Amino acid sequence: MIDLLVRGALVVDGTGAAPRHADVAVSDGRIVGVGWRLECPAQRTVDAAGLALMPGIVDSHTHFDAQITWDPTLSPSPALGVTTAVIGNCGFTIAPCRPADRELTMRNLTQVEGMSLAALKQGIVWGFETFPEYMTQLRARGSAVNVAAYVGHSSVRTYVMGADAARRGATPEEISRMQAIVREAMAHGAVGFASSTSPAHNGEGGLPMPSRLASDEEMAALVGAMSEGGRGVHMLTKGGHTPMPFLESLAAASGRPVMVAALLHNGTNPRAVFDDLDAIAAANERGHRMLGQVSCCPLTMDFTLASPYPVEGLASWKPALGLCGEELEAVLADPSFRDGVRAELATPATFRLFNGEWDKVHVVETARRDNARHEQRSIAEIATEAGRDALDAMLDLALDEKLQTIFTAQLLNSDEDEVGRMLNHPNSIVSLSDAGAHLTFFNDAGFGLHLLGHWSRELGAMSLAEAVRRLSSHPACVLGLQRRGVIREGFAADLLLFDPKTVARGPKRRVHDLPGGAPRLTTDAVGVHGVWVNGQQVADAAGLLRDAPMAGELLTHFAA
Repeated sequence: MIDLLVRGALVVDGTGAAPRHADVAVSDGRIVGVGWRLECPAQRTVDAAGLALMPGIVDSHTHFDAQITWDPTLSPSPALGVTTAVIGNCGFTIAPCRPADRELTMRNLTQVEGMSLAALKQGIVWGFETFPEYMTQLRARGSAVNVAAYVGHSSVRTYVMGADAARRGATPEEISRMQAIVREAMAHGAVGFASSTSPAHNGEGGLPMPSRLASDEEMAALVGAMSEGGRGVHMLTKGGHTPMPFLESLAAASGRPVMVAALLHNGTNPRAVFDDLDAIAAANERGHRMLGQVSCCPLTMDFTLASPYPVEGLASWKPALGLCGEELEAVLADPSFRDGVRAELATPATFRLFNGEWDKVHVVETARRDNARHEQRSIAEIATEAGRDALDAMLDLALDEKLQTIFTAQLLNSDEDEVGRMLNHPNSIVSLSDAGAHLTFFNDAGFGLHLLGHWSRELGAMSLAEAVRRLSSHPACVLGLQRRGVIREGFAADLLLFDPKTVARGPKRRVHDLPGGAPRLTTDAVGVHGVWVNGQQVADAAGLLRDAPMAGELLTHFAA
């Protein structure tokens, strides 16, 4: 007798092939049959008439490294159809980490990934120091979904250099020690090596995240160490100063894929993202494997001026980085500071999060009742009505409320025609959920459901079969996940059952379920009827099961 029989589903198998009606049989965590009217007794039979069955979503860009130590369900991702999560993106990991550097690591995450310091201090279970010890802890604890982990550049740098990691270049001897750590991590199951050169990535006190201080020689040495075993993916969040030819040289020298983030469409510089994709396409034509991580979601963030992530990548904002309270308020009120920000926003840039599009910045919630008239209005509208400059209008409103005003900004990826082109580019990979990070700013953990519902069903930008392929077998192949991402006999039974007529991600909402009751944004699934990881159900139409099994595997063996 088999464990599970899903009967009569519209099977979208993940290969891009046309959907077909079939039954799917599961036993011992594996798919054991796919066909019409299978005759096999099952402990449980699911009537899937009118529903579609696809491989579970592979989320290749998450930041669950800290959360997984206190929440092995990786909420909310399983309820949103994710069955495999890749952690450690951008190199912002928590392993390796010496006990003496834990405070610094947490403070860096608070700044760069919008996490609550109190929640991190209360929540992280520090049962490790090295990357292998971290993997041992994850394996012992288990998780609701499959997990693959990058070894992270900033953590490796901090382990070797301590606080100097964010202040200077590395010596040849330090680079050699970093290489040894990367080799050790790869030997113990890392999926690859992740890094960032993005100017938006700042840590404690406004200092650059450590990887941003790396020379080209250091980056090449560490990618080389990663690739020595003939496997691994190099993931990099690219700053505008990092040239594509250099990244192609890493792919050429290592023989391994280089995955470049974050390729988002900027309405004020619309060609930039396509220039990057064209460079990636040219590299592939030369036999050097590269991909661009693109998002199917408009990048929308909630923020306050006490922690304004969207503008912290501006060079002119540096005088305000790391400040709080009256010191920060004094800088924000300084006319010379404001003039510097205005001047920078008036200058075109290849990539930055915020580009002075004030009609896309709205007031969500005011702290003072006499300012409530501004709620749900754009800064552009408020400024025009008052006959004032938009930057002044926003900063003065925030200062009037001791920086407690909540704003929201639609930053990038708002032109759907152009985003559709990016999603269908042959060398892009649909990604960038950032699940587990930016918890108070935005939540795109439901990106896969948004691709299925909005882009495939509503806009017709791609077929259902292609949308499913983009979410399953494509990332599985890039990452070297073995026997995952396709509904086929012998493959892992990572499955998502959904209603193709209604599937979508729900609206964001704020909950207070982090350690210590700290808040985060979350979203619910629409049209999801069941999620199975390695044959065990972890979610149904009501969301994550109350006693969801730790059905996931820690993935440590990858195809070349």
